[in-house]
Amino acid sequence: MTDPVTEHVPGFVASGVACGIKESGEPDLALVATADGRPVPAAAVFTSNLAPAAPVQVTRAHLEATGGYASAVVINSGNANAATGVTGREHAERTCALVAEGLGCQPEEVLVCSTGLIGIPLPFAALESGMAPLLASRHASGYPHAALA
Repeated sequence: MTDPVTEHVPGFVASGVACGIKESGEPDLALVATADGRPVPAAAVFTSNLAPAAPVQVTRAHLEATGGYASAVVINSGNANAATGVTGREHAERTCALVAEGLGCQPEEVLVCSTGLIGIPLPFAALESGMAPLLASRHASGYPHAALA
């Protein structure tokens, strides 16, 4: 049996990089996207918490705006971007815009997920600096790199 993480999924690409969100230098930014940037049906399960993190708010709004379609999911680890107020929401929206610009899709077609420390502002400059390498390294066999992030 083959390892499903190392197998590619037809029509999709992935990548993962270390952008500096984690002080350890470990991979912390991942992308899974349609190979052609076109949106496909998407679904998500969200927390029932009355104070959802910025990425949850943004992803929920994007799925609603597109009628349940997405071209990409961008994920960071090391910082949850939770309990970060308006700035956190702006960072989540800007993350989607950067991915959309690189893929040639609409920002609403990008979903965003974050996991890690709560209540600490997302080091957005680090995330932003990792965006070009993340987008440039996406590949049909990039799933192991995405999984590490």
